[in-house]
Amino acid sequence: MQHKTISELSRDLAKRKISAVELAQYFLARIKLLNPKLNSFITITEEQALSQAKLADQKIARGEATLLTGIPIAHKDTFCTTGIKTTCGSKALANFISPYNATVVERLNAAGTVLLGKTNMDEFSMGSSNETSYFGPAKNPWNLLNVPGGSSGGSAAAVAARLVLAATGTDSGGSVRQPAGLCGVTGLKPTYGRVSRYGMVAFASSLDQAGIMAKTAEDVALILQAIAGLDPKDSTSADFQVPDYCKNLEQPIQGLKIGLPKEYFTAGINSGVAIAFDTALSELEKLGAKIVHINLPHTKLAIPTYHVIAPAECSSNLARFDGVRFGYRCPNPKNIEDLYIRSRSASFGDEVKRRILIGTYVLSAGYYDNFYLQAQKIRQLISADFKEAFKQVDVIITPTTPAPAFKIGEKTRDPVSMYLSDIFVVPINLAGLPAISLPCGFAEDLPVGLHIIGNYFTEEKLCNVAHCLQKNTAWHLEKPTITT
Repeated sequence: MQHKTISELSRDLAKRKISAVELAQYFLARIKLLNPKLNSFITITEEQALSQAKLADQKIARGEATLLTGIPIAHKDTFCTTGIKTTCGSKALANFISPYNATVVERLNAAGTVLLGKTNMDEFSMGSSNETSYFGPAKNPWNLLNVPGGSSGGSAAAVAARLVLAATGTDSGGSVRQPAGLCGVTGLKPTYGRVSRYGMVAFASSLDQAGIMAKTAEDVALILQAIAGLDPKDSTSADFQVPDYCKNLEQPIQGLKIGLPKEYFTAGINSGVAIAFDTALSELEKLGAKIVHINLPHTKLAIPTYHVIAPAECSSNLARFDGVRFGYRCPNPKNIEDLYIRSRSASFGDEVKRRILIGTYVLSAGYYDNFYLQAQKIRQLISADFKEAFKQVDVIITPTTPAPAFKIGEKTRDPVSMYLSDIFVVPINLAGLPAISLPCGFAEDLPVGLHIIGNYFTEEKLCNVAHCLQKNTAWHLEKPTITT
């Protein structure tokens, strides 16, 4: 049962082959069995899940069900959920219970999904491996000694291990696509503004975007359909028509122009990743796609640009965690300054502190023009590169990561090396573009991801291309032994 897609289980529910309650109980049992090994969940919401499942069965009986009614999902623990802890993977919010739901949560509740729990993540979404979580690292289901990627690593691990059918994530610098690639699942980062950020605890506000992970592109399209669209509560939400993301999934990709940027294919790519990528590219050519070589000349500046802008925004966003209004508060503060210093020092991990310090520095008097302002100018050049490229091609394709998942602890002492694992995905956030990662093979017995980048608001095309490739290949059907 755990290997079925959302569409398949939705049909089973509609035909009463299984009830939503039975389905929830089945997946809750899997979580209880496997989560101690994977650490992919911070909170398991069994009571609420069974309550939602009962309501789903009632909707199905009345003929009021959607395609998502009764489908078990999980939320990354950065989405606010009424009455359920929202920790952001941090000691600062270890016991915080939100008084309201994020818009993404509200919309999936309205669609009838069943929430099984909140997934593990890098602290405040700051990390590329899930190792900065206050609750310990999540593990990659393909090899428990390896990272699942970050920051949405818990969601990726949960989907890969078949603990849920889909999970939400957030993507500020590749944090949906990178773990999706390392765990062998499909992960979509929509266009900035396509999905509401309301109720999503902010890391870097101009980069953050809610995303989705599931087994297949079709499943991703079904979830996107439920959560996309304008939200009056989010000033960055785009007032842009939402298409039917499933309508054109089967459309042939004959004549599709695929851009290959030379800047992405360097000596640093793992040989196994390169072979898997070339094989996937050949499959796309067999389906009628045409290869066009393009240039994205400012790609090499993306990582340093991101690591100026993102810390600057995080230093501002995290100022609210001061021990006064909510979150962790140090015991017996002597005065307000002591309260701030000890509360923040004790509740933030090393990576969060590092980024706050960098961000505060680049925004300080005398350095703002030299660092932050320059980074914003380079960001515009990166966006311009993509705009020029999309005059020539329909989509751009690269590997998702330069190498497969690394060992837990391998890069914790070398932050720069860790940051470089996001080199192929970070430029997309700086430009605000949509992109999808899907499985395309293996390297060193670990999954390899194919990264498909689209022009603004072309998520429908991305899902179409990914679906066509998945219809004609079997990489997305491969599963780790832990799932059996």
